[in-house]
Amino acid sequence: MQDPTVTIYIPFKDTAHFLPECLDSILKQTYPNWEILAVNDHSTDHSLDLLNSYAQKDSRIKVFNNSGKGIIPALQTAYAQSTGDLVTRMDSDDIMKPHRLEVMVRSLLESGKGHVAVGQVHYFSERGISNGYERYETWLNQLTATGANYSEIYKECVIPSPCWMVYREDFETCGAFHPHRYPEDYDLTFRFYENNLKIIPCHEVLHLWRDYDTRTSRTHEHYAQNYFLDIKLHYFLKLDYRPNRPLVIWGAGFKGKTIAKTLLEQNIDFTWLCDNPKKIGKKIYGKDLVHFMALKELKHPQSIVTVANEEAQQEITAYFSNMGLHPMEDYYFFC
Repeated sequence: MQDPTVTIYIPFKDTAHFLPECLDSILKQTYPNWEILAVNDHSTDHSLDLLNSYAQKDSRIKVFNNSGKGIIPALQTAYAQSTGDLVTRMDSDDIMKPHRLEVMVRSLLESGKGHVAVGQVHYFSERGISNGYERYETWLNQLTATGANYSEIYKECVIPSPCWMVYREDFETCGAFHPHRYPEDYDLTFRFYENNLKIIPCHEVLHLWRDYDTRTSRTHEHYAQNYFLDIKLHYFLKLDYRPNRPLVIWGAGFKGKTIAKTLLEQNIDFTWLCDNPKKIGKKIYGKDLVHFMALKELKHPQSIVTVANEEAQQEITAYFSNMGLHPMEDYYFFC
């Protein structure tokens, strides 16, 4: 396949202030064989007029109205119109580095089907980036540099939604945009993982990720913490949980309690560990909290760790290591 067409899906809603930078960054791509399928998700500003003005000047840009409401229906609307051999997403408020498409296309052509091309990202904002986002960027780029993204998939979304590319055939195998499960980018990442698509390492920043107070991931309920937890537990039970092994939950904070409650509702037995002296020996949801040393009494356990403190995570990891237990096989960090 030589110079394959890349379909770029762009759902947009009330991002007129950012769209020119976004679209201009695509027009400046060093790889020219692309099409934009932009879907208006009921914008109330002049985003639609702006997109239409770009489409009149460049036939590679096509604009549609969302047949439903929300990002997933918008992506489904776009996908129904796509023709590209390779597919990718773009957020209407972000910026592509000029060589992003070229790097990703070349990576996929060299590696073949069954792979995901990704790129490193850089956050930017008019008011500056918080320490939390800086740490997330560093963490994500370190994984991307070696293609080890799946190794920490239960912590956070390890493939940024606007910076991946796959063969259309592989995308279909993974369910494309059909599932209606939010956060949709995290769900798609798990489906790449489920279908064993290998991640191609990348050492270059290919995407500029804009942060601002009203971006969807900050304001919409679909991106609240409980939605992320639901996805993590859904795919853990589907892909990595082994019912013949004892299941263990570490931590009794919000995440630990939420997971414990869900497991109890599904009649899945587990041991609940805690290192807080005030909680050890007490019951939550009728379940005893026991000292973490109880792990040594279990035969071949699987652990879900919900302890967020980094220093505590290091201590827990050392504890697992001393027991001969391995990440993504015997224990999984959910934060």
